[in-house]
Amino acid sequence: MTSEELLQRVRKIEIKTHGLSRNIFAGEYHSQFKGRGMAFSEVREYQPGDDVRSIDWNVTARMNRPYIKIYEEERELTVMLLVDVSGSRDFGTRSQMKRDTMAEVAATLAFSTIENNDKVGVIFFSDQVEKFIPPKKGKSHVLHIIRELLSFEPEHHGTNINAALEFLTNAQKRRCTAFIISDLITPPQPSPQGRGHVDPVVIASRKHDLNVIQIYDRRDAELPNVGLLKVRDPETGARVWTDTGLESVRKAYAEAWRQQQEALETMYSKTGMNHVSMRTDEDYVKALMRLFKN
Repeated sequence: MTSEELLQRVRKIEIKTHGLSRNIFAGEYHSQFKGRGMAFSEVREYQPGDDVRSIDWNVTARMNRPYIKIYEEERELTVMLLVDVSGSRDFGTRSQMKRDTMAEVAATLAFSTIENNDKVGVIFFSDQVEKFIPPKKGKSHVLHIIRELLSFEPEHHGTNINAALEFLTNAQKRRCTAFIISDLITPPQPSPQGRGHVDPVVIASRKHDLNVIQIYDRRDAELPNVGLLKVRDPETGARVWTDTGLESVRKAYAEAWRQQQEALETMYSKTGMNHVSMRTDEDYVKALMRLFKN
């Protein structure tokens, strides 16, 4: 892609997604995500009727009389976009590739963020963190993010969502609202450390407000009946012949997808994460509205 072509695509996606965020999503975003957290403000002396759970024991010990912590609602949010840049995003059979839908969804969320004067940052991940754009405010920052969404090419092609969540937990000390944008072909996996180890997805969901946006192609969920077909795994490069004319093959493929979706539902339920799934040939506006209203 030449520089001129990239600028044209940036402009096109800016016009489309900025309009959506300003006219449709800004109000939903504000009502659902603003002011969710509580930030420490000051300490003051304990007064009868105060909640004893708010006592600051360190200050109390120094001053030799009880003090409590005062908190105020956080009005400024930090939004982090965790964008999957693994090899499987370069696939599409209908209107556009998954990577294009991911870019539009991420851009819409980014513009919704700055419309409310919040900060937005991005973590690009494959089987490792490929690039980190620290959260900032402003339209120029969002346009920089869009350029990266359209042009960034990762060094690796696998998927490890756990690595991205670990990076988020370490990089973002204060609570934030995070959106995982991925096809979830390789979902978060239990870590191998054994009993007693807390998985990164659990840690991140406790610390941050996690939301999952699954973007998939219809052929991720079902195979067409087109006879003998040579397919390639975009993440490993492995190639295999598959006879899609066999009903048993198509059923096994669809069943594997169904089982994976059930496993994801179980994970969402356990961690309390909001989530939505959308196909590349469907209207992502409706899907995002469902997420905001969930």
